[in-house]
Amino acid sequence: MSTKRDYYEILGVKKSATLDEIKKAYRELALKHHPDRVPHEQKKEAEEKFKEISEAYAVLSDTSKRALYDQYGHSGIDQKYAYEDIFKGADFSSVFEGMSDFGLGGGLFDEIFSDLGYNIFGSRGRGRQAQASRKGRDLEISVDVALEEAASGIEKTVTVPRYETCGVCAGSGAKPGTKKITCPQCKGSGRTVVSSGFFQLAQTCSRCRGQGAIIQTPCSACGGEGRSKVTRKIKVKVPAGVDTGSTLRIRGEGESGMSARGDLYVVIEVRQHPVFQRHNNDLLTEINISMAKAILGSEIEVPTIDGKVTMKVPAGTQSGKVFRLREKGMPDLRGRSNGDELVRVNVEIPSRLNSEQRRLIEEFARASGEDVNKEGFTDKIKRAFK
Repeated sequence: MSTKRDYYEILGVKKSATLDEIKKAYRELALKHHPDRVPHEQKKEAEEKFKEISEAYAVLSDTSKRALYDQYGHSGIDQKYAYEDIFKGADFSSVFEGMSDFGLGGGLFDEIFSDLGYNIFGSRGRGRQAQASRKGRDLEISVDVALEEAASGIEKTVTVPRYETCGVCAGSGAKPGTKKITCPQCKGSGRTVVSSGFFQLAQTCSRCRGQGAIIQTPCSACGGEGRSKVTRKIKVKVPAGVDTGSTLRIRGEGESGMSARGDLYVVIEVRQHPVFQRHNNDLLTEINISMAKAILGSEIEVPTIDGKVTMKVPAGTQSGKVFRLREKGMPDLRGRSNGDELVRVNVEIPSRLNSEQRRLIEEFARASGEDVNKEGFTDKIKRAFK
């Protein structure tokens, strides 16, 4: 009886799984159990797991092999196919399509494994070349700005800790005056190969880490890393119109790499404002006015992001009325017209009246046909302006 695990169980999918679901499961497991992505003491276990999931995918991604396996199990596959034949026709090249999050282009399967220093099924990997062409790590930092700064644009200075090429050894990692020697473990190839029948797994050399050479006398400044951690102050131009979550990309201000620097991503956080609420490019504010101004009409001063302006309040304005000040909001990040400012007017009803004020309001009530004895006219006004 076969001791092999069920292929569906290995990939963690149901027997009714579609090809896309099988590809997705294999892709996730291949990345998780990649021998270069686990601690050194777990590499052997990861290699075995990697072979197991690759075999499961090779069978379940092939219509005829999958049908044979579904009917007869492992015995059906073992009787018809030699181990190396299981992998023939398996479309590994399409497994990693569209994985822009991993920075992969075409070539899919070959791309990801060669990028990590692996050679599989006898294909000619590009591990060292890919490693040598990698740029440095991208960095991300957040910057707080006031609403006024987001409206006008501003230049900020940010502090960025990052790794840079060592200035003492110029990135070689070797003490000045000394040189690297050819790695005795991989003989300068940068890779070591593990074979199991038809299956070949070429992994990055653990001793030289794919460089093909080792350092006998490390640089005292960087300890042989070729890079040292420094803190830089970088000026960032924040354009007008940014909002919380806006991200600025500054090319070449990330960490040093084998051939190029990474990029710096600056994430903007706009602080809350005591006067304005922001809704996209529009601003909302509230203004309190007296009952007299609301009844008779008036001109009032209204704050905007650029300073105060005069706004006309027509006679008979009700509490809660919203006025629009055209293009007094935030500038558009893409250069279109500014947003608007929305002004909500709240009518203040006096909570206490002196005798003269009360007399005048009662006279107004009688002139309006109100019976002040049935209900306090002031209370009625309060209800009307809520």
